[in-house]
Amino acid sequence: MRIDLHTHSTASDGTDTPAQLVRKAAATGLDVVALTDHDTIRGHAEAVAALPEGLTLVTGAELSCRLDGVSMHMLAYLFDPEEPALLAERELVRDDRVPRARAMVAKLNELGVPVTWEQVARIAGDGSVGRPHVATALVELGVVPTVNDAFTQDWLADGGRAHVEKHETDPFEALRLIKAAGGVAVFAHPAAAKRGRTVSEAAIADLAAAGLDGIEVDHMDHDAATRARLRGTAKELGLLVTGSSDYHGSRKTCVLGEYTTDPEVYGEITRRAFGAFPVPGAGGA
Repeated sequence: MRIDLHTHSTASDGTDTPAQLVRKAAATGLDVVALTDHDTIRGHAEAVAALPEGLTLVTGAELSCRLDGVSMHMLAYLFDPEEPALLAERELVRDDRVPRARAMVAKLNELGVPVTWEQVARIAGDGSVGRPHVATALVELGVVPTVNDAFTQDWLADGGRAHVEKHETDPFEALRLIKAAGGVAVFAHPAAAKRGRTVSEAAIADLAAAGLDGIEVDHMDHDAATRARLRGTAKELGLLVTGSSDYHGSRKTCVLGEYTTDPEVYGEITRRAFGAFPVPGAGGA
């Protein structure tokens, strides 16, 4: 089995619609794909409706968290989408995205960049607006050559000249909410240092003690040495090890199925979850 547990669609900051994403996943030879848009499940219904025969969909979301001033992301799998407390927290994070993006546009204007809110809103479309959409606007204007080049201290990286903080959930609270909603929690790209500051090994141990299920080890932002170190951490703490592409369509260079999750780990994730179940494809429209 080929299993990719971290992808994004136009429901957040990917460039493929949910339907396009699941069709592409099947064409790529994946058996299981998780749709984990940022702080939203808006794309799930479309993905289910289009799900090709032979492909299983894991419903999820990537929750924005912050610990001791460090931004981090928590992948939540197979939770009850209607559980009130987790739903309220997702809405709180999502609703803060628009004023935050507007504030980043204002900062860029002060720096002499002629980006407009209308441009960013057009790029975001119906998705949850975020930094990648602002970064894409900078690419369109020729300010930076690629989206990744916008995530520097000159521009949009944490602490950068045009960075604006948003509401982010305490990860221990996120764990509590995910578990209460019957979901499984995996710390996304925990050592992606090129994105900015990362949390300490001690913090990962504390999260494990609080109920963290796993860490995403095999990821494009982790080199071989980092992956080996994280595997050791996971073994020591009794955490599951996942791998995934973090696919965003054409917005990033990663490809579907670039990194995958072991079938036994996937099986354990499905055994632990009770908020929702994987959806087998029946040949979508």
